[in-house]
Amino acid sequence: MTKTIILIPSRLAATRLPNKPLLKINDIAIINHVYQKAKSSKIGEVFVATGDKEIFDEVKKIDGKCILTEKEHQTGTDRIFEAYQKLKIKDVDYVINLQGDEPMINIEDIKNLNRNAIKNKSEITTLACKIEDKKSLCKSDIVKVITDEKISKENMSRANTFSRKISFSYNTNIYHHIGIYMYKVSILEKFVNLRQSKNEIDLKLEQLRAIDNNMKINVVLAKSSPIGVDTEEDFLELKKIMNYKN
Repeated sequence: MTKTIILIPSRLAATRLPNKPLLKINDIAIINHVYQKAKSSKIGEVFVATGDKEIFDEVKKIDGKCILTEKEHQTGTDRIFEAYQKLKIKDVDYVINLQGDEPMINIEDIKNLNRNAIKNKSEITTLACKIEDKKSLCKSDIVKVITDEKISKENMSRANTFSRKISFSYNTNIYHHIGIYMYKVSILEKFVNLRQSKNEIDLKLEQLRAIDNNMKINVVLAKSSPIGVDTEEDFLELKKIMNYKN
């Protein structure tokens, strides 16, 4: 049976929204909302990977599993690989890297990502959803993925590239990228041992390291578009929505 674990990289040093993981919604820190979503998917063991003792202590408050890593890492994927090595869990086939600022990610989307990656024996798999508002194409804080073919509930497609701003036709296969990746363990190790590419550094998109090294990323269609938390405005909007749902 295929074995998957979920690792959630988290750090306090976000420049646009300091201490983001510890901000609370309904008296629960953002990082713990994400942890609980991952655990509810029942895919496999879940761990937060962080270099910050404050985040470690916050996760422990809900009896969550957390592992301390080096404080400085180039990317979240580099951080989860260190955590994976330290955990020494046997017979792991896949590692899911779930971003720590996606507290509204759909549990069914996580499950669907896992199913599709295993079914297709994918090297790297990620999620994306449809773009309903054309204005999103010009918003640099919304990452877009362009796929080779149209994706649907039944069909995923290979990512051609990722970008922050799109200037060409809206009718091409452009989707709103969601911050989650699923790696074959061997591919994860290969990825973190590659040098950061120029595109990755310039656009601050670590997935371009894979694209620039001809690594295949499959894209699965998500049911819903979660709200990532990058700014104070994002946080206030998310808090309003989650307070209402509660």
